[in-house]
Amino acid sequence: MKNLECAEFMQSFFPELRLRWPGFRKVHGEVCKRLSRRISELHLYGFSAYKGYIEDHSEEWQILDSICQITISRFYRDRRVFDVLCSRILPSLAINILLGGGNELSCWSAGCCSGEEAYTLKILWTVRVVPKIRYDLPLRIIATDINRDVLNRAREGCYLESSLRDLPKELIPQAFTQSGKFFTVREPFTENIEFAEQDIRIQQPEGFFHLILCRNLVFTYFEETLQREVLHKILDRLRRGGVFVIGIHEALPRGVTDIIRYDNTPGIYEKVM
Repeated sequence: MKNLECAEFMQSFFPELRLRWPGFRKVHGEVCKRLSRRISELHLYGFSAYKGYIEDHSEEWQILDSICQITISRFYRDRRVFDVLCSRILPSLAINILLGGGNELSCWSAGCCSGEEAYTLKILWTVRVVPKIRYDLPLRIIATDINRDVLNRAREGCYLESSLRDLPKELIPQAFTQSGKFFTVREPFTENIEFAEQDIRIQQPEGFFHLILCRNLVFTYFEETLQREVLHKILDRLRRGGVFVIGIHEALPRGVTDIIRYDNTPGIYEKVM
């Protein structure tokens, strides 16, 4: 009953935060735990009392927004996506950059959580792509997230083995040092990665990118109008011929024409305009 009450409460305030309930169905239990802790901190009794508190304290909306931030990530999440990136997309982008006289491949990892996605890209680039293209083209990654705590963990580059369970086993000793139950990213794989605190709804990193990944964030949790607004800003940062990656279970808003599906691969798009 309490879980149902929490779900109804979440759905009541989501429109104000421009969030969508379907994206939270599988993770709403975690949000409910956080909400319950917040209600206890305020010495309130139940969700109805918290609703009244929010109405009287407008600053609580910002705290409520932070409570709804989902921080789930791991290395090599969605194996097929990284397999395609490693075997085809990254080598192709690198060759085009070299032919065009460029001197680096730039990537934006949006909603990077604890850095697993950014480090996965750097590991694959260093160990598999550079030997394939036979040229040490630098890969520059800027990884952004709204959550300061997960960014601090990302900068430390220290993870439990469970975060590495999807990563090909042969890459682990090459890319990590182990101390007890912790695995720390080796220094060569931390170079040219910048972690920055940004809210993707209102901020984007400077410059333009050959590759942008925004997976399991905008197109899962944001309502459609906000999705369109953010997507427009993202695509403004993507170079022509660049690649845009979303979650394999996500869908773009209808009517998007600036990008097309990359070789019918779920979640991967190429900018054509």
